[in-house]
Amino acid sequence: MLAGPDTPLALARLIIGRSNPERQAAVAAYLERRGFQFRRHAFSSFEGAGENYSVEVGAGNRVLVLIAHHDAVPGSPGANDNAAAVGILLHLLGRLARTPPTGLRVRFLFPAEEELGYLGTRAYVKATATIGIVGALSLELCGIGDALVIWDAPTDSEFLRLVTRALEQIGRRRDESYHVIGRIPVFGSDHRAFADAGVPAYGLSIVPTREAEALRQFIRNPSGVLRHLTNRPAPFDTYHTSRDAYSTLDAAACEAVVRALEAIVAAVALA
Repeated sequence: MLAGPDTPLALARLIIGRSNPERQAAVAAYLERRGFQFRRHAFSSFEGAGENYSVEVGAGNRVLVLIAHHDAVPGSPGANDNAAAVGILLHLLGRLARTPPTGLRVRFLFPAEEELGYLGTRAYVKATATIGIVGALSLELCGIGDALVIWDAPTDSEFLRLVTRALEQIGRRRDESYHVIGRIPVFGSDHRAFADAGVPAYGLSIVPTREAEALRQFIRNPSGVLRHLTNRPAPFDTYHTSRDAYSTLDAAACEAVVRALEAIVAAVALA
């Protein structure tokens, strides 16, 4: 896998089905094998311990942070949560390294222990200056579906406008092929650590259009549905379960996220 193709799905297989220490080591091994200069950010507290990795491409004083946590809940292969996102960012990292943006640094952050209340990213933000960061996106559930969702976006910002403009420039339409929704109860991810520090930061996912109404109902009242696995709409039908396997991932979904991120990077670089 380390020497093989660098498609998002191929790279997702680096960590699927492995323990969290193995997932963490696999990401570091890939970055080393491919010759990327990356920083290690170890952390330890009474809540847990782990190691975050960050890589930057591009140049300039403005920074865009793209995040994909490498851990999974115990007992789950962790394919859609969150190996697909890791594969997408590793793939995008290779592409941007060959043609870096100008006037913008893109920071790829691979944190540990997101499943413990995004512990790794909280430790990272606490120890790292956020000056110059124009926005952050954390990728979650990015391997199944066709409609993009920007979530935890209760208020407008210049960064959010750039993101939505980029999506529309590649042919997506609001409330049809992409959606912007406010704060989601129960669920959260790494972007919230940046948002708490005053950075415009949102979650990014992709979901099946056919499940749109079921997902709306689920998001409004997720706590009751979470107790009944058979009533969950996709992609939450495999979320945090032993069925979150490689076979459920869709290459087209991953490629759609890559295309969206490339457009977002270009829009932010030109702003």
